[in-house]
Amino acid sequence: MSKIKLIELPAQQEQLDELTIGELVHLSGVIYTARDAAHKRLVNQLKAGQPLPIPLKNQAIFYVGPSPAKPGRGIGSCGPTTSGRMDSYAPLLLDAGLKIMIGKGQRSAEVIAATKRNKAVYLVGIGGAAALISQTVKAAELVDYADLGTEAIHRLTVEKMPLIVAIDTKGNDLFAVGPQQYRTLPD
Repeated sequence: MSKIKLIELPAQQEQLDELTIGELVHLSGVIYTARDAAHKRLVNQLKAGQPLPIPLKNQAIFYVGPSPAKPGRGIGSCGPTTSGRMDSYAPLLLDAGLKIMIGKGQRSAEVIAATKRNKAVYLVGIGGAAALISQTVKAAELVDYADLGTEAIHRLTVEKMPLIVAIDTKGNDLFAVGPQQYRTLPD
């Protein structure tokens, strides 16, 4: 049975280098939310040399559009969004210091190459687990792009968010191997 790796943010390179595809991770600390509309703005600001509303160096971006919070909760359901929609933007953000991407589904060859080049990782959440993931969010605050509604950037403080390593710092891709080639996940 595999041991769950605990990762505290901001990311430490040594911890990321130890991760291999198929491993379970519990992520804790501050992460930022951003989907395709926010990614487009971030990339445009980077290209224009403008400051970003969030730090990228050693940070994590969660591809999610959380639902509104119920009374007394910091956030509503927040399940991972299909990551491929961010593929045209991700390499530039990785080159600017981003270390962890969180979403679901396969990534392009360009994203895999940028992940390897920058010694970053791609973690996947389980689709349909939005209610479970929302329970790991201890605080949420709007950071910028409020006009994007659920696609606005939020700062989340998470505790033990359950994720799986899909692309490691060496460029190994969980989606490119058959299930018989990676370790069995714990029960």
